[in-house]
Amino acid sequence: MQPVRNQQRCGMHSGPSAAHGRHDDPWRHLSARSTLTASSTRKTEVLTMTHGMISAPQPEAVEAGLDTFRAGGNAIDAAIACALVQTVVDPQMCGVAGFGNMQVYLPSQRVHTTLDFHGRSPLATKPDMWENMIEHEALDGWGFILKDRVNEFGYKSITTPRSLAAFDEALRRWGTIDLARLLEPAIAWCEDGVMVRPHMSQYWNLPPVKGRDANISMVTKLPATRDIYCREDGKLHEVGEILRNPDMGWTLRRIADQGIAEFYEGDIASMILADMEANDGLIVQDDLSTCRPEENPVLEGMYRGHRITTNQPPGGGLMLIEMLNILENFDLAAVGHNSSEYVRIVAEAMKIATIDKDTKIGDPKFCDIPIEELTSKAYAAEIADRIQHGAKADVPRVNNGGQESKHTTQVTVVDEHGNCVTMTHTLGQPSGVVTDGLGFMYNGGMAVFDPRPGRSGSLAPGKARFTALSPTIVFDNDEPFLVLGAPGATYITLGNLQVILNVIDFGMTAQEAIIAPRIAATSNFVELSNRILRTVERDLCAMGYPVIRQPYPYTSAWVHAIRIVDGRWDGGADPATDGMAMAV
Repeated sequence: MQPVRNQQRCGMHSGPSAAHGRHDDPWRHLSARSTLTASSTRKTEVLTMTHGMISAPQPEAVEAGLDTFRAGGNAIDAAIACALVQTVVDPQMCGVAGFGNMQVYLPSQRVHTTLDFHGRSPLATKPDMWENMIEHEALDGWGFILKDRVNEFGYKSITTPRSLAAFDEALRRWGTIDLARLLEPAIAWCEDGVMVRPHMSQYWNLPPVKGRDANISMVTKLPATRDIYCREDGKLHEVGEILRNPDMGWTLRRIADQGIAEFYEGDIASMILADMEANDGLIVQDDLSTCRPEENPVLEGMYRGHRITTNQPPGGGLMLIEMLNILENFDLAAVGHNSSEYVRIVAEAMKIATIDKDTKIGDPKFCDIPIEELTSKAYAAEIADRIQHGAKADVPRVNNGGQESKHTTQVTVVDEHGNCVTMTHTLGQPSGVVTDGLGFMYNGGMAVFDPRPGRSGSLAPGKARFTALSPTIVFDNDEPFLVLGAPGATYITLGNLQVILNVIDFGMTAQEAIIAPRIAATSNFVELSNRILRTVERDLCAMGYPVIRQPYPYTSAWVHAIRIVDGRWDGGADPATDGMAMAV
């Protein structure tokens, strides 16, 4: 499975037709035409191509997924092939030492579940170890700025690396192609090199957020990292140049040969631990031994007759359900898409959900989360009534720090047998750390913990912090209707929300819903993408809202979605990141 270099684009593809109508059995649509081998016999040669669609932010990764379909793989196989290539071609957005969440819907196997693989704080973490180092909080709620940036950069910023374990678990349980084979395209991209894309270069060269190091330090500050991302003259690779990473290729080959135990217990693990010990890192063998995904049932909600399935805390699905419940109380279509009143209503729902997230949602292993309250239609109606009467929610922030850039990616996949996979995976805030000889960057997930003890997001050994990761499936009459997810830090749930509204309330296709201008409100400011009308901005200012106009036409998360209507797929990919949706 070598990477295929030629590219084509398509927006719509005929999948299998499906009857509509509500039935008691949610698993009534079992495919009798499956040509895939079962997991228990997946060593059997598969010769028949699987028809499927995939949407992701990187063309190279989409091609890997399409090649997997051509080889007869199912949606799980294609998603993991795509994700593995993403770790090579977009190595600050995700990695084998990252974390994330995956929602899996496999009707022929009667499977509908999530795999949670959020990174957990090292067991050496102390609840008060950063309490006296606070400088300010990011304006959008993406973490705290601490003295010496100890939480966001370097060896103490790393949480447990769980992505690789989750990829392997998904394949072993539901895939038809072995991990070793699916690693082949990723290895080829490591060794042959990947062209530096504008999005990659732009990310490296973004101006620094208030109080944080510039992103360029993530790839230039430490020697092992600098050796990968800089040319011999010491300057970063530029757009169009070829970036090779043979050390990461060596690591992936070892994993292909030896299995993931090599990463968590074998020679690669020994190299990881020696590097951590030499640089006063917190990760030890006991942390690596905890690296396995956790299966959780989907979190369900309803919006205008559509069943919404998303992920449980510490992911952002609860926040998404809460916002949809609030907005169901308004006739948004009558208000008008992106009108001043529409923006006000949606922004207030975002602010309320942000306040509830900041104060009530965390790792369920460490705090009691009022899920019943936050998903209650009655609670949502009370909030909606306040919004209807002009109330403005107040979102507190410590010292009003700057906004954050995004460090995450997405895979959205469907296949002809009705299988759907949506996975959001990430490095969080990239740590900048690469162990010499291994090639991959570690996550910096410690950045978003609250350094103040006694709060839902406070530090604790073995704890996961809240993320907005919210891979979601929308059902219509028990049939998957919209499969979506997004990168975008604290904006992820807000991006997913607006695409769902655009499809359900305004009848847009997946691509129309994604390219429509978006807003965000994670603080008292209302952020507008640059295609929101200036008349709307003036109206909001007249209402007393502080407004931030972003210079970007596409912002507030990078959503990737597939819509399914009468058995036909239409895919949408965010243009801000070279996104691509394509079917075979």
